[in-house]
Amino acid sequence: MSPPRAIAFYAPLKSPNHPSPSGDRTMARLLMRALETAGFSVSLASELRTLDKTGDPTCQEQLRMASAVTAEDLVHRYRAEPREQRPALWFTYHVYYKAPDWIGPRVADALAIPYVIAEGSRAAKRADGPWALGHAGAEAALDRANAVIAMTDRDRIALAAAKPDGQRLIDLAPFIDAGEWDHPRLSPRENGAPRLLTVAMMRPGDKLASYRILAASLGEIRHHPWTLDIVGDGDARRDVEELFCAFTGRVRFHGHMTMHEGLGDLYRHADLFVWPAVNEAYGMVLLEAQLFGCPVVAGAHGGVANVVRHMETGILTPPDDVRAFAEAVGSLLQAPEQRRRLGAAAYRFVQDERSFPQASAILRETLNDLIERSRP
Repeated sequence: MSPPRAIAFYAPLKSPNHPSPSGDRTMARLLMRALETAGFSVSLASELRTLDKTGDPTCQEQLRMASAVTAEDLVHRYRAEPREQRPALWFTYHVYYKAPDWIGPRVADALAIPYVIAEGSRAAKRADGPWALGHAGAEAALDRANAVIAMTDRDRIALAAAKPDGQRLIDLAPFIDAGEWDHPRLSPRENGAPRLLTVAMMRPGDKLASYRILAASLGEIRHHPWTLDIVGDGDARRDVEELFCAFTGRVRFHGHMTMHEGLGDLYRHADLFVWPAVNEAYGMVLLEAQLFGCPVVAGAHGGVANVVRHMETGILTPPDDVRAFAEAVGSLLQAPEQRRRLGAAAYRFVQDERSFPQASAILRETLNDLIERSRP
């Protein structure tokens, strides 16, 4: 029996071993496990982070140079290994202008192996300006890729428009490993104020903007009975707490929690998950909530529509629209039967269409075919 094919995995935005939790880290870990379940031997090639948040050309050049050194070291190491133990494919997760991949293309070229990107995005408007070097690196990587895995409809449009001849574009929607969670659904509660839940890091920028919209929306429906559980922590915690200080006795802050620290219990008992999702790529927590049969109200940013089905598993509201978000939450607070219907559909949706086995099967078929086609 031949050994499993080796895959070198890399996440330039955030390593799967990064200490700070996020949806990006979660998906990186899920992809690694899905690849292993698909029958591959997966190793993390590098933890070099190429993220430049501020648009600093000097920082980008330093990261590009560090990437070149890392790539050279990896090529030297891989070439010293027996051929059957070398990577048969390089797999990079999440490439865009703020976090390009300068390592994978070099290694793939040197070893003559396929190069694959999952969740790549193109942003032509960044070709000039402070992220010009990062943009060029991301575009070069996307152009080099033998296959690009599109995880949202929004990304797919731009990827298809700029797809080089011969490149494969593969659809793989965000998915979740239900086996990680103990998720028996409870019957909806008949008594007490509906319990709202949100789970998000507390940091400046888009996350804080989402919290602002959420607080403003709840202010418009304060006359309805509800309580809110907030899970998350970060540098902007004090700002977030101030946003909700007017709701004394109705909002509980739980700090950072994991599935093993009680997060599952909060999902299980929630009546409605609420998150404005400002500039979210898609939102892993939205899938997690639905796994527990919890309907969702979310802002229709980015790829959120790929993880929440409007009026089927939840309600999507126009981006940044406080009034629309408040009306959507308010309408479901008064409609327990609709919440039950949406929640049941949400559970089925995640189980049937966003499952871990489906993702593993897609990766197995696609990547094995790429490897076979690349063999001499």
